[in-house]
Amino acid sequence: MTEENLKGIFKKYELKPLPYNLDALEPYISKDIMDVHYNGHHKAYVNTVNNLVDRFGKIVNEETKEYDIQGVVRGITFNLNGHKLHSLYWNNMAEESKRGKPGGMIADMINKQYKSLDRFKKVLFETATSLPGTGWTTLNYDVENGNLQIMTYENHFMNQIAELPIIMILDEFEHAYYLQYKNKRNDYIEAWWNLINWGDVENRLRIAVNRAPEH
Repeated sequence: MTEENLKGIFKKYELKPLPYNLDALEPYISKDIMDVHYNGHHKAYVNTVNNLVDRFGKIVNEETKEYDIQGVVRGITFNLNGHKLHSLYWNNMAEESKRGKPGGMIADMINKQYKSLDRFKKVLFETATSLPGTGWTTLNYDVENGNLQIMTYENHFMNQIAELPIIMILDEFEHAYYLQYKNKRNDYIEAWWNLINWGDVENRLRIAVNRAPEH
């Protein structure tokens, strides 16, 4: 590939529209929070990672001689993870008509591995409320052994775990709840449970299961 062909090879990221209106998650998450969270924080991650990817492309194309490669890559890591994780978070929630209860494969696996939905919820909540600082609580499907594994990630500096795709996610950064819940993070976590789009969780689980190698 010639140097000319390298130009523009790093494509920009896009802030896709929310799958519902800003007020669709009320009263559990207010319209004001959604506006600040989506149009402020998430948009900033997308804009910043696009600027950094552009700088990275110039480094690859040798269009600049002075740069901090560690700083650029670290910035991409933080902001790209912010973009990807928020995109998953939005779609993991839904307006009232699309919430429902877990069914199908996800319900079967929860009952098998966590004994009951109530027990699963209790363990998930204990994990989420014990997260120090800011970050994410997730439910991952382990492609290697088929486990539904609850995990936490601090901040956005997390490695992409290729064989542990995220199927459900909770944002625990203060900007996700502080305007409405102040310092009562536990109340926000309790409210979030009412917003889960179990259809989206089921779909992500089925995609992850199909990735698993045959033994």
